[in-house]
Amino acid sequence: MKISYIKILTVMLSFPALTWAQTNGSTRGHSHNDYHQNIPLLQAYYAKMGSVEADVFMKDNELYVAHEPSEIKPGRTLTQLYLSPLAKLFKENGNQAFKNSEQTLQLVIDIKQDHVNVLNKLITELKAFDDVFNTSKNNKAIKIVISGDMPVPAKFVDWPDYILFDGRPGIKYSAEELKHVAMISQDIKKYTVWNGKGVPTPTDYAKLKQVVDDAHQLKKPFRFWATVDSPNTWIVLGRLGVDWINTDHPIQLADFYAHQEKLTFTNPTPYPVYTPSYKSDGANKKVKNIILLIGDGMGLAQIHAGLIANHGDLNIARIKNIGFSQTAAANSDNTDSAAGATAMATGEKTNNRYIGMGTDNKNRTNLVDTLFGFGIKSGIISVGDVTDATPAAFYAHQTERTMSNEIAADLLKSKVEILVGSNQKAFLNNKNTGLVSALTQSGFTLNKSFPEFEKQASGKQLVLLPNEDTRSVLKGRGDVLKQALLKTVQLLKNNKKGYFIMAEGAQIDHGGHANDLPFAVTEMHDFDKTIEAALQIADKDGETLVIVTADHETGGLSLLDADNKNGKITGNFSTDDHTNIMVPVFAYGPHADDFRGVYPNNQIFNKIMKVLTSK
Repeated sequence: MKISYIKILTVMLSFPALTWAQTNGSTRGHSHNDYHQNIPLLQAYYAKMGSVEADVFMKDNELYVAHEPSEIKPGRTLTQLYLSPLAKLFKENGNQAFKNSEQTLQLVIDIKQDHVNVLNKLITELKAFDDVFNTSKNNKAIKIVISGDMPVPAKFVDWPDYILFDGRPGIKYSAEELKHVAMISQDIKKYTVWNGKGVPTPTDYAKLKQVVDDAHQLKKPFRFWATVDSPNTWIVLGRLGVDWINTDHPIQLADFYAHQEKLTFTNPTPYPVYTPSYKSDGANKKVKNIILLIGDGMGLAQIHAGLIANHGDLNIARIKNIGFSQTAAANSDNTDSAAGATAMATGEKTNNRYIGMGTDNKNRTNLVDTLFGFGIKSGIISVGDVTDATPAAFYAHQTERTMSNEIAADLLKSKVEILVGSNQKAFLNNKNTGLVSALTQSGFTLNKSFPEFEKQASGKQLVLLPNEDTRSVLKGRGDVLKQALLKTVQLLKNNKKGYFIMAEGAQIDHGGHANDLPFAVTEMHDFDKTIEAALQIADKDGETLVIVTADHETGGLSLLDADNKNGKITGNFSTDDHTNIMVPVFAYGPHADDFRGVYPNNQIFNKIMKVLTSK
């Protein structure tokens, strides 16, 4: 995925076109020293490696698979470990290497010594398998490639056409000799001391790229051996255009390539980023309004992935006052959204799965209800299920987050002025059949679509969006979160005592749980555009404090490769669950500096209460 300083750096930043191995339908993996696997051949085969290597010695007129003569053991012959099992699989697949007819396979036989006698013996043994290994008779045959102790190129022609050879860089092959060359290979250490971490130096990178390009000029695939087995190495080799990726861990390599569409994201066109005025940022003046934006599952890696994908900038990155929130729940170091949001909403840590409840199973008063006593009106917005844990923590009280019916019914006791999100079923088909009627009698106007909500000019609003309206950004959701925030501010801004709004970017978390980087990054971008709207509101009135944080990080995301210029990011996930990693707290507006430092997540409640209620 990268190449040169100026020239080298430009090439360093993007994947090459499809490699030879890919265009021929094979996976890119070369299972090096395959016989050392716990299950020789089959591990590599079922990991769909396109190339498998076996070292061979001849002893007592038998071809044994071993790296050293001391490793030779009875029964570990080339025929027993490789030729016979491959022939069986070939027949089972309808006379092809894999069930997928586009996927090919080569068996690389590394002859350790005495190539003439080994080759003669090999040809004799191959005859027993008809055309399974004879590419001159069957174009779907498993290709036999000889490496190690080989004939000189001029002697290639002396062997049958189905016996191909592993070429070397720098050899001037004739046109006839090239017909017998299956690929070009070399020890990577001949060109660099690079240890697989980071990238090679520009000089070494140029050497590596040149040798690969030279092989491609000959229309031959290329392989380096003695490479480090790691995702970073595989990425760099891919950038170089290496066709066969040498590996001692075929399952891990296969998994890496199998999930590339979920681990790489490119955003070719960045969106513009707002530059705040900073006029009231950190000012020691009265805070009238607070907009709390919670990116569910948003850790530093998710933010940085979004920044790289937006070509090096985000609205959130323009915020100067930053702290860190420790997210542990009362009964676990790893919080869920219920305990995480409850800590922020009530000022008290609680057990995972608890909504607005203390560890003693008793209700705790949340920010919404507390601030109502000071004349401050509140709105709760989610771009997901409004009865889910994060929004629910600000208006409901239950000991189990999945109790959607009970959570919905708790809205009757809440002081929330505006509630926006999906899950109509929890309200309209609630087991309390009179719930909607009771909510309307308590003053709520029911809106079943966003256009209905946009028409409202005043009053309490219950906005129950169809589930389709809160589908993912990748599936076409649009800027519902940003527009819901703007409309909610419009309805609440004339309240003399001010407003409190919590708006949740709910689906960054979904991308983390799915280990899907494009999902997470596009949701991060949507959330960031909502942050832009909040910053503009704060600049316009000078008395609104914007707080941006997360309830926890999801997925254990690590970033393996980045390309600011082209908006490309590659990552990896360590889990499909939440982690205990601290999450950032960004603050903009009056008293924003009060949110600096490192503190438990329940302190966010106390800080909000202090800035909103102090004289």
